[in-house]
Amino acid sequence: MRKKPKPKPRYRLRNWREYNRALVQRGSLTLWCDAAALAGWVARARTGRRGRAPTYSDRAITCMLTLRAVYHLPLRATVGLVRSVLQLLGHGTLPVADPATLSRRARTLAVALRVRPPRGPVHLVVDATGLKLYGEGEWKVRQHGTTTRRTWRKVHLAVDAATGEVHALAVTRPEVGDGATLPPLLAEVTAPLAQVTGDGAYATRVAYGAVAARPERPRAVFPPRRERRAGRPPRPDPGHPRAPDHRQNRGYTNHIWQHGNCAAPPLDRDAHVRAIRRVGRAQWKRDVGYHRRSLVETAVFRTKQLFGAHLAARTLAGQTTEMRLRGAALNRMTHLGMPDSYRCAPA
Repeated sequence: MRKKPKPKPRYRLRNWREYNRALVQRGSLTLWCDAAALAGWVARARTGRRGRAPTYSDRAITCMLTLRAVYHLPLRATVGLVRSVLQLLGHGTLPVADPATLSRRARTLAVALRVRPPRGPVHLVVDATGLKLYGEGEWKVRQHGTTTRRTWRKVHLAVDAATGEVHALAVTRPEVGDGATLPPLLAEVTAPLAQVTGDGAYATRVAYGAVAARPERPRAVFPPRRERRAGRPPRPDPGHPRAPDHRQNRGYTNHIWQHGNCAAPPLDRDAHVRAIRRVGRAQWKRDVGYHRRSLVETAVFRTKQLFGAHLAARTLAGQTTEMRLRGAALNRMTHLGMPDSYRCAPA
């Protein structure tokens, strides 16, 4: 007899009025094209440097590209939108960059994510996702299969589990591993860290070493790979065949990196392996707060829902700038207001 599926939990909001006001404010043009951007629209003259000074400041280029990302516009339509906005605001005499200038300046533009100062140490959750560049749509792939023209980029996010703000962001090629990208992500985070949590792709020596190198010595929570398969005996590690005497490794397939007689401080990864052997993986995840890692997946979902699941730039530098603009806009939307939900009692 088949069991009935569990009812899906229902949630309600405590701050619906404030959250609704924040959602409305996201579409305001004056939010993205504010007085500070208009005041510094034209670049200042260079002093002590040869060559002609640029006409548009970095703030003006950032404002135009942010409008493009928020409203899903091509470059030419972005130019038309900015011209009309400047005229409506009474600044019709300000120059507007052409599409070629926007594309060229985007490759070298430095974009700050602008996070609020935290009240205490941050619990950072990290993950990676893919965004498509070009290729067949999902319907054609489902009907006829994939081809070699489908190209995508990997986007790495580091999110504050308490506030949902994006503290660090990087764009790489698909073959770059998640663990190898963690050191530059942590180097971008200036706030003190209490814990860094990620999935099994970060369970590498490079990732654990990057977390241990932080001066505040946060805890790294990356689940080691499973030691057993359901209904099968333990397997040896690749490159470490099981010895004839099974007591040598006691049936475990995850080797301890640093044994207890070492003078160095204990490794987080070894503590996780020992805890999993003692209480099980499910209980270990609850003890270390591993399930808060799903909050970075929520940030990935928000990014794709608000800005789309593809990139428009064709160079890696331009794609990095495009994603950083999206991350900065997402943080600004987060600052406007976030839902405060609670779970309803089952009927």
